[in-house]
Amino acid sequence: MKSSFIHKDSPGVVVPPPFLYVLIFLAAFLLQRWLLPLDDALWQHMSVKVLGGAFCIAAFALLVSAVTQFQRTHNTVVTVHRANSLQTTGVYHLTRNPMYLALLLLYAGLACLVGGWWHLILLPLLILIVQEFVIKHEEHYLEQAFGQQYRDYKHTTRRWL
Repeated sequence: MKSSFIHKDSPGVVVPPPFLYVLIFLAAFLLQRWLLPLDDALWQHMSVKVLGGAFCIAAFALLVSAVTQFQRTHNTVVTVHRANSLQTTGVYHLTRNPMYLALLLLYAGLACLVGGWWHLILLPLLILIVQEFVIKHEEHYLEQAFGQQYRDYKHTTRRWL
């Protein structure tokens, strides 16, 4: 049974997706700093820091673009509320999940800046969790809500990139 704060016409994703990124990032940080530290010499190079900064800038640009489009169309980024419209233009023409891709770029950027192999080791787990427990629920919901329009969009636009 769904909680009463979840709109019955919604993807029903209760855990805010950014929380998942933060949780995995913090787990990696704790593993690297205190529990099972791995050699972090690579992460101290300036080129890795520059790459991290570039990832963060790209993430910010992608996130601002995606959220701005949602605001213009009076849609919600809250995953327990229903979608008002299907986003298929702008950054949504490049990827069906620009916000999650932006969070992934931010995660990678911060990993480069903070340093630590555990961030990379846990990255596939993060992608799997987001894909299985967030994106697939949202895709099922969008297919139910928008039918053929969503199926056509899904056929022409990739999930990630």
